Amino acid sequence: MPGARLAAPVTIKVKCMPFADLKSCSLHYRLILGSPDAPTLVFIHEGLGCVGLWRDFPDRVARKLGARALIYSRSGYGHSSPLTAKREPDFMHHEALVVLPELLATLGINNPILIGHSDGASIALIYGAAHPESTLGLVLMAPHVFVEALTLSSIARAAEAYEAGHLRDRLAQHHDNVDDAFRGWSEIWLSPRFGTWDLSKEVSCLSVPTLLIQGEDDPYGTLAQLDACETAKAAPITRCVLSSCGHSPHRDQELAVVEAISKFAVSCAR
Repeated sequence: MPGARLAAPVTIKVKCMPFADLKSCSLHYRLILGSPDAPTLVFIHEGLGCVGLWRDFPDRVARKLGARALIYSRSGYGHSSPLTAKREPDFMHHEALVVLPELLATLGINNPILIGHSDGASIALIYGAAHPESTLGLVLMAPHVFVEALTLSSIARAAEAYEAGHLRDRLAQHHDNVDDAFRGWSEIWLSPRFGTWDLSKEVSCLSVPTLLIQGEDDPYGTLAQLDACETAKAAPITRCVLSSCGHSPHRDQELAVVEAISKFAVSCAR
C-alpha cells in the first residue's frame, strides 16, 4: 500500500461479535475499529485458539497503532461452525487459499497485515506467498514450516492431558465444539500422513515484509523454523528471538511483542 501513513493513536471502539456466513462455514469474528488511514490487522489463531483466547492482545496492538483489527475463530473453534469432516494434511492451505480470501472479501478488508500464531502463522505465510499484491506484511509468531520431532512429542503430551480430562475442561470454556478444536488439531498433526508436510515451496515464493517472532524456550518448535523462513530470497525479513519465552510470545513477552509488531507495522505502511 504505497504512500500509506499511520495515523496518530486514536481511541478505538470494539464492534459486537457477529458471524461471517461463508460458502462452507460460519465464522465468529470480532472487529476493532480504528483509523481508515492505518493498515488493518488480521489475527489468525493457533491450533487450540479462538477469538476469546487472544484475550486483549489484539486491542493493545490496535490501540498503539490506531489501527483496525479483525480477530476470528476458524471452523471447529470458539463459536464458529463445527467441522464437517476430519482435517486433511492440507488443512492450513485450505484455510489460507480458500477460507481466508473469502472472509476478507466478505468483510471488505484489503491489504492487511496478517498476524499469525503457530498454525495461524503458517496459514498467514501461505496466504502471503500466494497473494503478495494484497498483503502489506506478515507477523509470524512461532511459525511451523516443517514437522519437527519436538513438536510431535509436545502434541502427544497435550493429547494425554486432554484425554485425562483437565485440559478438555479448560478448553471447553472457550470452544463450543471442544473435540473439534483439540482432536481436529492433534490427530492430523500426529498422523503419519502429516510427516512430510512442509512449506519450503511457499517460503521460496515469499516476497512481502515479514517479522519472525519466537521464544527461545518454545516446546513446540526450534529456531530452525525461523532459519527456514529466512531462506526466502525476496522477502525483507526481521527476526525477533525472545528469552524467557515459550510458544506464546504475545503472552510470555507481551510488551516486547507489541513493540516489535508496532515498529514493523509502521515500516510496512510508509
